[in-house]
Amino acid sequence: MEKMVNLKINGIAVSVPAGSTILDAARQTGIEIPTLCFMKEKNEIGACRICIVEANEGRGFRMVTSCVYPVSEGMEVLTNTEKIQKARKTTLELILSVHDKSCLSCKRSTNCELQKLCRDYGVDQTSFAGDKPHYEKDFSTPHLVRDNNKCILCRRCVAVCKEQYVSVIGPNDRGFDTQIGQPFGKSLNDTPCISCGQCTAVCPTGALTEKDDTDKVWAALADETKHVVVQTAPSIRATIGECFGLPIGTNVEGKMVAGLRRLGFDRVFDTDFGADLTIVEEANELVDRIKNGGTLPMITSCSPGWVKFCEFYYPDLLAHLSSCKSPQQMAGAVIKTYYADKMGIDPKDIFVVSIMPCTAKKFEITRDDQNAAGVPDVDVALTTREAARMFDRLGINFANLPDEEFDSPLGDDTGAAVIFGATGGVMEAAVRTANAWLNGATEAINLEAVRGTDRIKEATVNLAGQDIKVCVASGAGAAKEVMDQLKNGNPNGYGFIEIMGCPGGCVNGGGQPIQPQYIRDTVDLKAVRAKALYDQDRDMPLRMSHESPVIKTLYSEWYDGFGGHKAHHDLHTSYTARKKFR
Repeated sequence: MEKMVNLKINGIAVSVPAGSTILDAARQTGIEIPTLCFMKEKNEIGACRICIVEANEGRGFRMVTSCVYPVSEGMEVLTNTEKIQKARKTTLELILSVHDKSCLSCKRSTNCELQKLCRDYGVDQTSFAGDKPHYEKDFSTPHLVRDNNKCILCRRCVAVCKEQYVSVIGPNDRGFDTQIGQPFGKSLNDTPCISCGQCTAVCPTGALTEKDDTDKVWAALADETKHVVVQTAPSIRATIGECFGLPIGTNVEGKMVAGLRRLGFDRVFDTDFGADLTIVEEANELVDRIKNGGTLPMITSCSPGWVKFCEFYYPDLLAHLSSCKSPQQMAGAVIKTYYADKMGIDPKDIFVVSIMPCTAKKFEITRDDQNAAGVPDVDVALTTREAARMFDRLGINFANLPDEEFDSPLGDDTGAAVIFGATGGVMEAAVRTANAWLNGATEAINLEAVRGTDRIKEATVNLAGQDIKVCVASGAGAAKEVMDQLKNGNPNGYGFIEIMGCPGGCVNGGGQPIQPQYIRDTVDLKAVRAKALYDQDRDMPLRMSHESPVIKTLYSEWYDGFGGHKAHHDLHTSYTARKKFR
């Protein structure tokens, strides 16, 4: 039986498991103690001092940091006395004394944890004057901007980068000169950063933000010579509503489509058709490898953060990667080939914008071998957050928009495509089609074993009388564990592996809506968002990618059947072994 500890918080009796911190206990009581550096189970370092409380263990009240201080039997805790408020206010003034306070133009304005605390504690200026360091912004990567003038040294980004294994950022120098940066003063682009953007999702201020490409889209929309098309990834419908105050996990597909039309796009397509296309190509590739002795296990290639991770850290295992482009790139390729031909538009006059959960998509569109029509498959990749800012700029009342449908035919999809946004979804979708092709199944299976938010999941599926062990991993840290096994001879005998670069998959991508750390600590965002996708899949009439009418038409009219040369040219790509440091 678990040992419990009894204490009082603000006079309220609380009983919590032994080993709990004061912060844990307060949250169980419904009392929120403010934090800045704290991330549950990731960054519990007590560095920022915002979470201080007064605790009495029989020797009188004294200040302690609640996020790391353990509870004890009979302890009394006060969380919001005048002394505590004064101390927190002083800490905030010290932070502001070296902080760039250009809040009006900051992307994180109104959604900044430092700004909120300053508002809560009445801090709008600092009484501490003195030297103020200045840092040049780092614009070196395609996916993010680092502005250390807004960094508060909370080290959340360092912790999440370590969780992702790559650890390309950390504290440099000491004392007043401490700054978060890269080894040896290198720019971020000169490190093995995988562009996952998880650091931007946890930064409490505007020190780390996605590189804003919305001006490129506004310019294209204003250019009368351009036919501007937008596509949205499967997970966006389950997340973008959060930017407008809707509950986490609300499926806003119809409002999202309506909003994008009001921005002025000529066509609004669903990247889900690209996901269905990816599954058909991937399943065909898997079947071919199984039947003809190809390299196994085959590993999915739809997550650009994961692909970049493999190129940096496991270049000798690149042959295991499926050669399929991602859904984003496949959709772009089809739009600039098949759709361009049907519409009689020169591909160079089509401008393709994608709305993605992932900052690595900004890197992906710059990769080689992503130009089926001789021009880039996708011109601009925006994050969920950037799309929301475009709606705000035009004054679109998102929550009150009517529900509208994607443009057909490249807006049609299946349930298999919808679940792409959750970890395990690609595996389940691929197995559904492989099961139909090899086993003659007519009903879509629900591969429950690979659902959920566990870092690594396994299942066994029977294809053509052969048991195939499959594995799903999400997050680069989990990917490392799986790849190390593969490097050591594949002792678990995997035949097919799905890897997503972000923990939980695309629903938790680095470009998704920013949620305060308190919400990230107390709500399983990955699970709640994924549920919206699985619910939609369950209710759809078609749940296997190869059943999609648009996919059938595409292969009969344009690609001359599965596995053909033309499909391989348009829909497949190549990879590059990358040096870790340049």
